[in-house]
Amino acid sequence: MRAIRRFTVRPLLPPTLAPLGELASNLRWSWHPETQDVFAEVDPELWASSGHDPVRLLGEVPAARWDELAADEGFVRRLGEVRADLEAYLTEPRWYQRVSEGRDPDVAWPRQIAYFSPEFGITAVLPQYSGGLGILAGDHLKAASDLGVPIIGVGLLYRHGYFKQSLSREGWQQETYPVLDPDGLPISQLHEADGSRATISLAMPDGPDLLARIWVASVGRVPLLMLDTDVEGNPDHYVDITDRLYGGNSEHRLRQEILLGVGGVRAIRAYCRITGAPDPEVFHTNEGHAGFLGIERIRELTVGEGGPHLDIDTALEVGRASTVFTTHTPVPAGIDRFPETLVEQYFGDAGPTPGVPVERILALGAEDYEGGDPGVFNMAVMGFRLAQRANGVSQLHGQVSRGMFNGLWPAFDEAEVPIGSITNGVHAPTWVAREVIALATAHGADPDSDDAESFWAAVDKVPAGDLWRTKRVLREQLVADARRRLCRSWEKRGAARAELGWIDSALDPDVLTIGFARRVPSYKRLTLMLRDPDRLRALLLHPERPVQLVIAGKSHPADDGGKKLIQELVRFADAEDVRHRIVFLPNYDIALAQPLYPGCDVWLNNPLRPYEACGTSGMKAALNGGLNLSILDGWWDEWFDGENGWAIPSADGLDDQDRRDDLEAGALYDLIENEVAPRFYDVDGDGVPIRWVEMLRHTWKSLGPKVLATRMVGDYVRQLYAPAAGNARALNSDYAGARELAQWKHRVRAAWPGVRVEHVEAIGLGDEPLVGAPMTVRSDVALGDLTPSDVEVQLVHGRVDAEDELVEPAVAVLHATESYDGGRHRYDAEVALPRSGPFGYTVRVVPAHPLLVATAELGVVTLA
Repeated sequence: MRAIRRFTVRPLLPPTLAPLGELASNLRWSWHPETQDVFAEVDPELWASSGHDPVRLLGEVPAARWDELAADEGFVRRLGEVRADLEAYLTEPRWYQRVSEGRDPDVAWPRQIAYFSPEFGITAVLPQYSGGLGILAGDHLKAASDLGVPIIGVGLLYRHGYFKQSLSREGWQQETYPVLDPDGLPISQLHEADGSRATISLAMPDGPDLLARIWVASVGRVPLLMLDTDVEGNPDHYVDITDRLYGGNSEHRLRQEILLGVGGVRAIRAYCRITGAPDPEVFHTNEGHAGFLGIERIRELTVGEGGPHLDIDTALEVGRASTVFTTHTPVPAGIDRFPETLVEQYFGDAGPTPGVPVERILALGAEDYEGGDPGVFNMAVMGFRLAQRANGVSQLHGQVSRGMFNGLWPAFDEAEVPIGSITNGVHAPTWVAREVIALATAHGADPDSDDAESFWAAVDKVPAGDLWRTKRVLREQLVADARRRLCRSWEKRGAARAELGWIDSALDPDVLTIGFARRVPSYKRLTLMLRDPDRLRALLLHPERPVQLVIAGKSHPADDGGKKLIQELVRFADAEDVRHRIVFLPNYDIALAQPLYPGCDVWLNNPLRPYEACGTSGMKAALNGGLNLSILDGWWDEWFDGENGWAIPSADGLDDQDRRDDLEAGALYDLIENEVAPRFYDVDGDGVPIRWVEMLRHTWKSLGPKVLATRMVGDYVRQLYAPAAGNARALNSDYAGARELAQWKHRVRAAWPGVRVEHVEAIGLGDEPLVGAPMTVRSDVALGDLTPSDVEVQLVHGRVDAEDELVEPAVAVLHATESYDGGRHRYDAEVALPRSGPFGYTVRVVPAHPLLVATAELGVVTLA
């Protein structure tokens, strides 16, 4: 008989054990081994069977066990120590407090930052993530908590989360969507002072107002707000808005993104009002999904609601100054684009942001550039137009993004497109095996220190034999976990237990283990390793130097192409001669990943370059003593140094895709056969591969400090958040600065057609200019209705190629030395010729204002 409703009953704990409830309600337990040990001590079997879910554990422990634990003085003492440690973690000053209080008064340290993302990967027991974007967002919040950075996360609570993956007998991906009970999750509802639950509402064009309740997850010191539309009073099609992650048609996705952006801002306002937390000074949009937050902030400023009544242009400047936009995709297909007519329907007079004209909203997302689609609303384009600061997630991805979005700034070369780079990082306490941390700590490393370099340098002191034994323990743990998962997978595929005896010898803790796990879009090339099945088989079954592969990954439910790739790989792995050396583990999630990264010796990544924006899985492997074997893409392109792994040669620019795959697969096989496997199996008399261990040491020392999420969040604070807060304060004191900036931009754009470079001459070069010789450049510039304070006249100079294009040019400022009638001015500058060889220069005029972030911000320039 099926129940018509389900809910979770919370346990009534004895007073001495009440701290267990506190520990379970703060997700710091997911990266704090000592807290996990306390839960494991409650009931080891239940802890394991619950999937390491403390809320579920506490709900299933029998009352008699609580009486035993309450009488156990040792357990009560350990519980108190862990509770006190959490209290100290939540209240004591951390890095951000140390650097922001009383130091560097010229830096505008933000009082609060809002971080919006459609998904957050915090822990497997809160399945609100699908892949790298969500894991990155979760690591961002965890690292911010560790550093004490004041961030509020904002997302949606999906009733089904992302799908669970299994395989059919034929190896075809199958999806299921278990219903999540919010009361059984480590989250709580936000309540008003009178005890009623806090909700937000949005006007919608196709019915009554949309209602959403607000759930709060405590991620250490960071609150994560999640909106849920399963609210009494909502019609069914509203309830379904938060049904699942990345599901439904365009209209469904648009509703989700309106809720995330517009509703998310309202949720923050409610949270800050109820808790007394400061309102955010900076808003960070993690990918374009939350871009409508900028429209809601314009509405707040134009409608007033107890605050200012600004015009649209002024409100836009206020919002832009305090907004950061991070783009994560290097492929246009990864960007959310909606029919303009659909956006117009939802943001018309009956829409959620009254007072912001729909034509202004449509203009923000318009692809009104060469090659754009005039009928499409582009969320990434809106993200760039609503944010004064934008970045990609690796150096290479920043370069790719500047090329992708050059059309928004067509008057400027690609290098000057205002999109920077902050390379992603990973949260070490979540992803590094406790055995690795213990090994470093035993040799003098301080896991609580801010000095990451000294922590990872401690591996130099660890004897090679100890390092190698630790790696074998981690490999052994992976093998055991993989066998359990493989057995469950085959049983779901219809196999009888009697057929599965071979699984007991699947994988081997003494064999070179290569991991490959990620989403399965075509550009990540899951099946590149199968280009030559016989060659792969020979590597797996080599008599002296065998290789084994542990593979995982989900394909989007609508991507049959990705599902076919999985099926192709699974069918190869099912073959009796190789199934003990290659396994596909279904349902790739955090719980699967945590033993996978430490247990692998090599992490394989072979995307089509340059389509991997960053790719953080290899970072997690590196922190656990794994060597990367990767195409030079994403983060590996900037941090591979020849000694911390291997670079797979890439056939960039080859138009024949099959030929490119053949070449790169051949290079992969060659590297494994001739370099990777021989080094792994080249052991000394004690069975230790000394050269391999030296590569591990170098990997930890060279990559350990770089790939950390704490480094990443620190970069965001210094390079983006603090400057954004500074600009916001300059504009927001009485909004006079914002009004002046909006009016200045309008005036400059209107007058720009009158700006001309009329004459340029170089003086003092002589017939044979020498390196270091001075060159004086004079230019006559007509500014029309503008003044010299409105512009900067620049000398752009440097090496030139055969077509007279400037290559990596330098910029020097020319200064106004004389003014003439009719708005004409003379500008002079002197530079020393920096190098020999072909040299060229030009003069250009660009807008200049103290609150502009980039030369290209207005998108206008006048060239000689």
